[in-house]
Amino acid sequence: MKSNDDTPAFPIDPLLPRVRDSLAAHPRLVLEAPPGAGKTTRVPPALLDAPWLQGRRIVMLEPRRVAARAAAMFMARERGEDVGQTVGYRIRFENRVCAATRIEVVTEGILTRMIQDDPGLEGIGALLFDEFHERHLAADLGLALALDVQAQLREDLRVVVMSATLDGDRLARHLDAPRLSSEGRGFPVAIEHFPARRDEKPEHQMRRAIAHALDAHPGDVLAFLPGRREIDRVAAALEAERVGATAGAGVEVLALHGDLPVEQQARVLQPAADGRRRVVLATNVAESSVTLPGVRVVVDAGLAREPRYDPNSGFARLDVVAIAQASADQRAGRAGRVAEGWAYRLWPQSQRLEPQRRPEIVQVELAALALELAAWGDEALRFVDPPPPGALAAAHTLLERLGALEGGTITAAGRRMLALGTHPRLAAMLLAPTDSEEIALACDLAALIEARDPLRPSPGAPRSDALAERWQALAAFRERRLPAAASRSALLAIDQAAKQWRRRMRIDAPPPSDLPAHALGDLLLHAYPDRIARQHPGDPLRYALANGRMARLFDDSALYGEPWLVVTELRDEAREARILRAAPLDEARLRREFPQRFVSEERVYWDADRRGIAAVRESRYDRIVLDSRPSARPDPSRCADALVDAVRQLGLDALPWSEGLRQWRARTRCLRAWLPEQAEALPDLSDAALMASLDDWLRPALEGRSRLDTLDPQAFAEALKTVADWSTRQRIDALAPTRIAVPSGLERPVVYAWDDALDAPVEPVLAVKLQELFGLADGPRIADGRIPLTLHLLSPGGKPLQITRDLRGFWDRTYPEVRKEMKGRYPKHPWPDDPWTAQATHRAKPRPR
Repeated sequence: MKSNDDTPAFPIDPLLPRVRDSLAAHPRLVLEAPPGAGKTTRVPPALLDAPWLQGRRIVMLEPRRVAARAAAMFMARERGEDVGQTVGYRIRFENRVCAATRIEVVTEGILTRMIQDDPGLEGIGALLFDEFHERHLAADLGLALALDVQAQLREDLRVVVMSATLDGDRLARHLDAPRLSSEGRGFPVAIEHFPARRDEKPEHQMRRAIAHALDAHPGDVLAFLPGRREIDRVAAALEAERVGATAGAGVEVLALHGDLPVEQQARVLQPAADGRRRVVLATNVAESSVTLPGVRVVVDAGLAREPRYDPNSGFARLDVVAIAQASADQRAGRAGRVAEGWAYRLWPQSQRLEPQRRPEIVQVELAALALELAAWGDEALRFVDPPPPGALAAAHTLLERLGALEGGTITAAGRRMLALGTHPRLAAMLLAPTDSEEIALACDLAALIEARDPLRPSPGAPRSDALAERWQALAAFRERRLPAAASRSALLAIDQAAKQWRRRMRIDAPPPSDLPAHALGDLLLHAYPDRIARQHPGDPLRYALANGRMARLFDDSALYGEPWLVVTELRDEAREARILRAAPLDEARLRREFPQRFVSEERVYWDADRRGIAAVRESRYDRIVLDSRPSARPDPSRCADALVDAVRQLGLDALPWSEGLRQWRARTRCLRAWLPEQAEALPDLSDAALMASLDDWLRPALEGRSRLDTLDPQAFAEALKTVADWSTRQRIDALAPTRIAVPSGLERPVVYAWDDALDAPVEPVLAVKLQELFGLADGPRIADGRIPLTLHLLSPGGKPLQITRDLRGFWDRTYPEVRKEMKGRYPKHPWPDDPWTAQATHRAKPRPR
């Protein structure tokens, strides 16, 4: 290892003793350090000799392969060793570690597999989560699993979360961990917004900005672009304009992205051997974790490719989106590493960016996460941001279809799928065939689906929606032929990925050079069981999907006329989905592979147009109807189920409510609100509760019926009242009586009501003629005396004279005025001077005593 004198000083170096001391006292730590502070390459070596580590390994998570390799190589070089000795790395399809490795840098999927395969993490003393602010789904899952391991099995395990721009205070509270912050190393950076010209393509704006930077400023230029495609376009634009010719000795243009071979990545990360200035065209891999020497100018397109759930494909796809303000600040800071610098932003100064990057867990498809959680056996982990319940439920449904879960529990097939480290759809497809040639073809398909489209659309050419055209382009590329519409670099990457998959699947057989028409679809049906589609008998462009939806081909589709398809990409449109990519399949193969999904049964359902039951004998594949014939004698039990479904569609108002039953329901609901301590003993008659329990109380009353209108009010009332036993109904009648005795000797009805808008009871009303209450000081009360009735005091003609709950106050203050006005209008009725001593009566003239 180099001596301390030879080791460059980093801003984080003074903080390293505090990091070691903190971890000696507490098993978790949040470490904030800006880009350039040195946290990625200085923290792991600083912990190697910590007593609490006890000679065990340190595993550091890096979100990107480029950063993982670069960090491991830098730390190894500082020790004077080759990578793979004390310091090594593991990424997908590449492993540079040995038995002596003490610091292991891994990418996100690798860490998850390590924890799942060995929950005790034997031989590992610390887990470091670098660049956690990027909030990748796998990092969130890895941290949640690590916290569970620490809580359940390994109290001695150290967990360090390192970030440049995350809300460190919130994270420290979530982890119940100390928080340390390091100074960064940076010089002032002047920021300008470089405007686009009218109708200018993005690559031409970037070319102009780079040319300006080279002419106006010293040093190398780092340009941020969203992806490889944009890097290629800008590189071509720079070449066409010979950018840099005015800068003296010329300029070397280099690309930096995750698909580059290791040698090319290493070249970008080292200073130019001949001293030439460089322009590095990079994705956001250069935003953090890797340092580019000599950069003085940053040109930022303000865009990145980030995962978003794509309902068209059923996968999380990389979409071009605007970066967050934190990322923009980080990118600009790259210009100030070695001296003062300059940053040019290619978006308007008026454009406002989101403060922080949104966590992937709240915006991507969660099938892979759901499978990991099922394998772990616990979904209640300490996620920084919990997975959305709706997305998690949809993931469970898909996993059940794929055979990875059964009743929410992971199956043996699900565990094999998990071990492949890819999306469960692709894993199911890779594991389905037993023939070596088919497995090799499945490897091709996995590589094709995971990659960007290798075919470029040509103006005026027929629509390319057949997946077979992509595979045929790959087969031609392998025979050293390149179709006119194909991208050589994309096909090369797909071919290399397919080779890696064949190696992973231990298949020596070469991929086929030619295929039967249905070969792709016969494999893809295992990945997309919900997207199997059958042509509509009346419209050859329409297809019914196994998940119950409808989809449509384009008029000029290359798939026209195919009776069965497997749809790999869909686009939702206003009326029905549009098929973007698909492959034909063989129905006979489908029947052999999934015989259990072909069923023939009677289906009884509610026909809204006929307002009655319809019954058919159907043959189906999943939810695709293959044949349907009327059924003369439907099963009575199925009829009852269909009528219950009708009520679910139409609502409770479709049932024959009588006024008495509405009042009973209102009385019960009001009592639950007025007497909360007795609410549990009273039935819940809210809309939500009744709809949720239709099968319990309504279905028995519908047995043997084929129409809702044959359910009469009495039978309906008896059905509804089964939610309360006899004693409970008696209690309801006692607490909220339907009628109240008044001083005249008669009983008058009490009217109850529930305000659905406010979800609260309305004051109960007793309407009674004024003369019937003579001598009564206080109005009646109900609900164990808690609720006074609102009195509607009526004239002899039945019209309201006063609404009150203060009867005593009415007699004392208001009655004299009412008497004066009403005595002449109703002379045959009593209007005594003293209502307190008058005889209550309902008659026109009181009987003589």
